[in-house]
Amino acid sequence: MRYREYRKRMGFTQKAVAEKSGLSIFTVSSFENGSSTGLTFASFIRMLRAIDFLEEIEKLLPAIPESPKSLFLRQTKK
Repeated sequence: MRYREYRKRMGFTQKAVAEKSGLSIFTVSSFENGSSTGLTFASFIRMLRAIDFLEEIEKLLPAIPESPKSLFLRQTKK
């Protein structure tokens, strides 16, 4: 899993991530192995923050498109 690669590249152990995020080593390990079935989005954010990679969350959330109402109003002003 890519998280493991990021964690290692940043020089963190699973234990360090667990301590920094407040999660258990089992949770971190399960997530990395793909066997975690109930990791919450909040826990995922805590794990990203623990390895100083929180900015990567932006890749999951695309830019918000212009609303249809805003687009309509902009076009009618022309």
